[in-house]
Amino acid sequence: MFHRVGLRVGAQISEGNYERALLFCGTGMGIHIAASKCPHVHAGVVESVPAALRAITGNGVNVLAMGAFYVAPAMGCDIADAYLSANLGSGYEWWYNFYEFHKLAIDELEAFNYEEYKKNGFKMEHLGDFPLKLEKKPE
Repeated sequence: MFHRVGLRVGAQISEGNYERALLFCGTGMGIHIAASKCPHVHAGVVESVPAALRAITGNGVNVLAMGAFYVAPAMGCDIADAYLSANLGSGYEWWYNFYEFHKLAIDELEAFNYEEYKKNGFKMEHLGDFPLKLEKKPE
């Protein structure tokens, strides 16, 4: 069943055996939920090339899932190519601190401990300010 594949792939990412993975099921949702149960897995579901690019460039997903009910084979290949050819921050060099801001978010999510958050009365400790400003996008 799909969830077993998701768990196995997620475990491989967790153990550092692979940096990224592509997963497929009917909607992409179930298999991405299964993979996300494993530590250090940041999975996303996409149905377009722009979504795949943003998933990696802005969110650093290391598992990308697609649904066969919604993504045609040729589109799936384009999505996979786009995802595998980009990295965190790719294409946003013109955006001041884009990489740093998103890397900080990924690191904070990775370090998040739900039990500590719960023990703290569901209050986020101040994590610091981060300057964001847009530079003019190059023509």
